[in-house]
Amino acid sequence: MKPEIKLHDKTFVPFIPYEKIIAAIDQVAEKLNADYKDSEVPPVLLCILNGSIMFTGELMKRLDFNCELISMKVSSYDGTESTGKIRQVMGLTGSLKGKRVIIVEDIVDTGNTIDSLVSIARGEGATDVKVCSMLLKPDVYKKNIPIDYVAMRIPNDFIVGFGLDYNDLGRNYKDIYVLKQ
Repeated sequence: MKPEIKLHDKTFVPFIPYEKIIAAIDQVAEKLNADYKDSEVPPVLLCILNGSIMFTGELMKRLDFNCELISMKVSSYDGTESTGKIRQVMGLTGSLKGKRVIIVEDIVDTGNTIDSLVSIARGEGATDVKVCSMLLKPDVYKKNIPIDYVAMRIPNDFIVGFGLDYNDLGRNYKDIYVLKQ
């Protein structure tokens, strides 16, 4: 793990090492495997781009049940701040009609994005919608939508790495870094 990384005008320091991320993903996969082991209809993993690519990839390798993969891209951040407005950048890459959907997100903070994604999935005809997030910021989560599967709970800090970015940089780091104060 690098002692610090510089992205644009900000410096980030180590926060969560790769090994801890992988251990948390293992635990989430165990719960999903238990819940979907007898599923006759393969659920759809809805990968929310770009942030959850790494999480979805690692998670899928650990799943013992058949599943489909569909993606879409939404955006709500400008720099280090959430705009509060969800913008659909790329629509669904497949149909959710009549399918059980597991939304796979990198991080849930206020819940505005999850609220929109659940509405979109239901509007597209999903019969069941669950939420799986690598990270949850419980101190700022403001919605009543259950986050069914959470790998790790973290404080309300700005982080990068393992798929998370600051103005499009930092996603490629295998560890997670936090903004240096």
